[in-house]
Parts: sequence; structure tokens; C-alpha cells
Amino acid sequence: MVAVAAPRAIPRATLRQRVRALLAWLHLWVGLGVGTVFAVIGLSGSVLVFGEDILRWQQPQLSTFEPRIDGEVLAGILARESSEGLRGVHLPHAERPVWTGFYTDGRERLFAPDDGRLLLERSAENDVIAWLFELHAHLLGGETGEAVLGIVGWISLGLLLTGLYLWWPKPGRIRAQLRVFRGPPTRRWLTWHRSAGVVLTPLLLLSTLTGVGMVYHDGARALLTSLFGGGETPAAPSQDARRADVDWPAVLARAQAALPGAQLTRTGAPAEDNDVVSFRARAVGEWHPNGRSTVHVDRAGRGLLLVHDATGQRLGARMTEAIYPLHIGSVGGVVMKWLTALTGLLPAFLLATGFLYWRRRRGK
Repeated sequence: MVAVAAPRAIPRATLRQRVRALLAWLHLWVGLGVGTVFAVIGLSGSVLVFGEDILRWQQPQLSTFEPRIDGEVLAGILARESSEGLRGVHLPHAERPVWTGFYTDGRERLFAPDDGRLLLERSAENDVIAWLFELHAHLLGGETGEAVLGIVGWISLGLLLTGLYLWWPKPGRIRAQLRVFRGPPTRRWLTWHRSAGVVLTPLLLLSTLTGVGMVYHDGARALLTSLFGGGETPAAPSQDARRADVDWPAVLARAQAALPGAQLTRTGAPAEDNDVVSFRARAVGEWHPNGRSTVHVDRAGRGLLLVHDATGQRLGARMTEAIYPLHIGSVGGVVMKWLTALTGLLPAFLLATGFLYWRRRRGK
């Protein structure tokens, strides 16, 4: 009987080297592929951070208006535009002191706050910022593009984590691993790539995680609320219409009084058979630029049907609603705004330096 030798175990150090080599190979080739899409998304995001500033620069007449909320003007806009596919109206506020209508086909129209006259129409076909938003949020492909974007987000998280693992130094060598060199080219591109990536990884992780959280909003909310508490935003009530028209001046006044100190941000015409007029509002202390609080009143503006103050939710729900403002850099003032824009440039920088390092190394 011939004895069969047992297979020799792979030494731990050799196994670690093989895993590291595999991760380095994946980091390189996935980075050169998916990293290109990641870079495009990042660059478009950097521009979108300053979207409102660019709009005011393009349309300086918008800054001449005062943010006035008039119920009669709102009623006129809704009556005139509902047949055009209007699905909601953003109320005038300090940053954009005009009425903004959002349409089912993706268009956006801006109306004067004093009389509701049309000032501007924007869409991905005629406005670069609207086009960049479609690229950034949907890869110009609607729901399919958004699904692809979610996959790219997960892969990008993997690239960041594998890059961090490949960089991780031995004890006492952190400073050496963060050092950058001017030459030779191979060392220059490698040290620029890994040092910039490591130093700014926290910001890039935040931006990528919040982006993935927006694509998979329902899953993110379920996870955070299960861990930290909270629930769904209360659904709008429904009751049969008791009158044909909406008393918009009374409705606005009643909704504003329901959340003292809050800013009403969005509304729309109720369904013909529904008596409920719904508002989005930004309560004091909310990070979300449009607010996640809600107010629901009847068409007559007499009955207050439901009020949801988002600041009173448990931690998990508040964390969910912080995803969007953290992603767009609307929290933390001007400093965070510029840091968010800088973070959007980083994927392109990492792609370029990684490619240059690979090319020089391959050339040798």
C-alpha cells in the first residue's frame, strides 16, 4: 500500500503575498475600467456643488427678486401649468427667490414671485447644469442608468478599501508611506496616487457611501432605522374633496402656522377627488435643504390634518435624511462646500496618476 503524502499547507506569509498580489491586480484593472466612470461622476458632482451659484451667474436677473410667497400667484401658476405636466412647485426662498415648477418630463420652469410670469425653462437639452445632473444621477439613462450607477458605487467602495489595504504600512512607517516624490516618474505617480488617496479617503468614502445610500434609499433607511431606531415618514392622509377649488392664501397661512419657524419648501395641486393639500417643510435644525418635515391641510385652509416634524424622529431616521445633504455638501457652510467639490476631483486624479504609474512601470 502506497502512502499518499498530505498536501503541504501554504505558509501564512506566502498566502498573504498571494492575496496582496491578487488585490493589487484587481485594484489596477478594475480601477482603470470602472474608475473612468467614477471619475466622470466625481467631476460632474464637483460642478453641481456650485449649481445654484452658476445659475445666478447665468441668469443675474433672478437675484433682483425678493423671495415673496403669495397664494394668489401660486394658484395662477398651478391653474395655468397643471395641463403641461406640472407635478410640484418649489416655493421662493433666499437662495432661489422665484417659484420653480417641476414637470413629469424632467423640465424645470422658473416663475416670477410677484406675478407668476415665466422667466426661464431648463432641461437637459438646453442647460448644461441640468444635463450634468442627469449624468451624475442617472448616467443619462433614467432608471437603468441609476441602477448601473449603484453598481459602480459598490465597486468604487471596493477600490477605496483595497487601495487602503495595499497602502497600509508596517508599524512606524506611516510617515514614510505618506511621503511624495518628484521623481523618478514611476515613484512620483505611485506616491502621488497613494498619498492623495489615503489622506482624502475619509471624504471620498463619505461621498461614495452617501451616493450609494441615495441610489438604494429604501435599503439604507431600513438598515439605519433597524440599528438606530426610527420609522417611515407618515403617509399623506386622504379624504374626499369637499370643495372644488383650493384657497391657497388660507392654505399657505395654515400650513405655515402648523410649524412655527419652519420654511415651507414644496407643494402641488391636490388630486381632483382629494381634499388634502400637502407641503414639504424645513424645520429649524434640519440639514436637508428642502426639509423632510411635512404638513397636510384641507383645501379650505381651516383643518390641520397631519404634521410631521422631522427633527423629532429617532436617530436612524435622522441619519437617513442626512445622507443627501452630506452628499451635496450643504452641511458645514462654505468650507464643506469646497471640500465636497475637491472630493469630486479626486477620482479623476487617482485615475490619472494610477494610469501614469501603470504606463511607466509597463514601459520598463
